[in-house]
Amino acid sequence: MIQIRRSNERGGGDHGWLKTHHTFSFNDYWDPKWMGFRSLRVINEDWVAPDNGFPAHPHRDMEIITYILEGKLEHKDNLGTGSVILPGDGQRMTAGSGIRHSEFNPSKTEPAHLLQIWIVPEKDGLQPSYEQKSFPEAEKRGKLRVIASRDAQDESVKINQDARLYVSLLKAGEEVVHEFGEGRHGWLQIARGAAELNGHTLAQGDGAAISAEKKLSIKGAEDAEVLLFDLA
Repeated sequence: MIQIRRSNERGGGDHGWLKTHHTFSFNDYWDPKWMGFRSLRVINEDWVAPDNGFPAHPHRDMEIITYILEGKLEHKDNLGTGSVILPGDGQRMTAGSGIRHSEFNPSKTEPAHLLQIWIVPEKDGLQPSYEQKSFPEAEKRGKLRVIASRDAQDESVKINQDARLYVSLLKAGEEVVHEFGEGRHGWLQIARGAAELNGHTLAQGDGAAISAEKKLSIKGAEDAEVLLFDLA
C-alpha cells in the first residue's frame, strides 16, 4: 500500500527569515491524520534567509538529522560542537537527555535550503551526541546510499532507532530498486525533481508512506534527489 502526501497539502508558512513546509504536524500546524509515520516524526523543508537562523534552543529525546540541499548551515551546541553542514553531508544529533543548539545561515547572499528530520529514538534519556560525515555525490548517483542507520552500516552516521535512511541521485529514466525485509515499512521523500514510485508519479516536496510492499522501484521522471526511509 502506498499513501501519497502531496507537497501542496503540507503545513508551514513564510516567516520572512524562514520559509517552511511541514510534512507532519509540527509547532502550530496540526493534522491528526499526519502525526508522523512509524518512528519518523518530522520532515520539515526549510529555506533559511541569508545571515539568519535558529537561535539556541533545547531538544530532548529525539534523533535529529539535517540534510542540506543548497547552501550551508552553521551548527553550534552546548557539547562544544561547532561545524558547518554542507550539501551531501549526513549530520545526526542525538538530543537524548537534553541538548541546546543553534543553526545559522552564514552566507550574506544565498539562502540555505534543507530538510530537517526527526526520528523518535528507541529509548529516552540517551547521552546527547553529535556526528557528521560527508557522502560524495558519486556514491549516490544511480544508487541508494545509506547515510544513517542503527548499526552505522557502510560508515553511515549512527542513529538510535531501527531505521535506515538512504539517498539517491537519479537522472531521468534511471532506476533504483529496494527490497524490504519482513514487516518493514518505508517513506519516500522527493527532495528535488520528480520520480516514479512503483508507477506513482511524485513531484518535488511529495512524500509517500509505504506498507506491505515487498519491492520498490524508484525511477527518475526527471533529474531527482530522493530520500528513502526503511522503518520498523
